[in-house]
Amino acid sequence: MFQAILIAGFGGQGVLSTGQLLAYAGMLEGRHVAWIPSYGPEMRGGTANCGVTIADRPISSPVVSEPTTLIAMNRPSLEKFEPDVQPGGLILVNSSLIDIKARRTDVRVEYIKANELAEEIGNSKVANNIILGALLEITGVVSIDAVEESLRKVLPAHHHDLIPVNRRALELGRELMREKGTEKR
Repeated sequence: MFQAILIAGFGGQGVLSTGQLLAYAGMLEGRHVAWIPSYGPEMRGGTANCGVTIADRPISSPVVSEPTTLIAMNRPSLEKFEPDVQPGGLILVNSSLIDIKARRTDVRVEYIKANELAEEIGNSKVANNIILGALLEITGVVSIDAVEESLRKVLPAHHHDLIPVNRRALELGRELMREKGTEKR
């Protein structure tokens, strides 16, 4: 198993924390992991992305330049990073904020109205975890239980009351992909 995942969006969309969740979950499951954040000086509202590599073997470079998966939380991220995804890869698009379709025909693309779905379950800040749940369902890269455990490490203790809504967001993303009849990669 080898997954090189690029997560990109605006600061404040949970891009970096999504990467941390994946990295911690990978460690909890005994995998080799690398996590590299990158963000503009503005933080909230500026650009942010991170690369996460999860593998069953040692990772030669932590830099994700040719991702197997792209999570695009906003249009500039889709436009910038879509060409970098490996042929046969996966692109998960936050169609709440991205009003264009991916141009690639040699990758699998899933459109998820993450912001609207997050509002429906009562917390607009869990849109990232809806898309993360879809990733878990499609790839099986880590388990949902490992991600939930990772929430205890990524979220400050005073936000642990948000773990149940985050778990619900993860489950919702998985359910969406199951309804589409998705098969694991």
